[in-house]
Amino acid sequence: MSIWQKLSTLLRSNINDAIARAENPEKMLNQVLIDMREQLAKAKQEVAVAIADERKLRAQLDDEQKLAGDWEHRAVLAVREGRDDLAKQALLRQQEHTERAISLEETWRRQYDETERLKDSLRQLNDKIEEAKRKKNLLVAKQKRAQAQKRIHETMAGLSDRSAFETFDRMAEKIEETERRALAAAEVTETLRGDTLEEEFQKLKPASDAVEYRLLQLKERMGMLSAGTADRAALQSGEATSDEDVVKDAEIEEEA
Repeated sequence: MSIWQKLSTLLRSNINDAIARAENPEKMLNQVLIDMREQLAKAKQEVAVAIADERKLRAQLDDEQKLAGDWEHRAVLAVREGRDDLAKQALLRQQEHTERAISLEETWRRQYDETERLKDSLRQLNDKIEEAKRKKNLLVAKQKRAQAQKRIHETMAGLSDRSAFETFDRMAEKIEETERRALAAAEVTETLRGDTLEEEFQKLKPASDAVEYRLLQLKERMGMLSAGTADRAALQSGEATSDEDVVKDAEIEEEA
């Protein structure tokens, strides 16, 4: 199993375990991000080791290729000096280093490709962590809104219970009945205490007294009646029985 596969498996395990525990969403997301960063740090270390191994193989390959070139150059010098025996030994050494270089190049090529894949995976993981950090606040806000909607729904479901409204209506009716009885009792008490004869005389007062008084005041302001006529008429309103009587009394006093 590759480093990336191990990392992905571990991250999925941590996330699924946190979700299964149904913890506080914000706390859970923060913990997941912490786990991601910890695993990213470990992945960076392993990728760094892989890069170091690749570079070591590349250095060994370069050394073998250089040695193969050096021995070939020595073989050329030996031939020029007429030392074919030395030239053959030099060519054997050149062949050994060339074969090792070919083997190392194949190994290095595989290591290089794997290292590049690991680096790509590491970049993807880092991008996902950055994206998760950006989305965390949005996810927390959505969760809080969902919880608020759930509470509202539960509250409204409780209010839909008619028994609570019926109880409220019964209490309101009881209070109103108590108020009606109290008013009735007060009315009875007032009836027993009141002066019925005075009330009867109050009923005999014409409803137009106030209007007549205002009419006389208007005439006073217009100069048609002398000052004080309205007040005198109001005092005599118990004796006056009509608008004509009031006006006649006023006219008589004006002529006098």
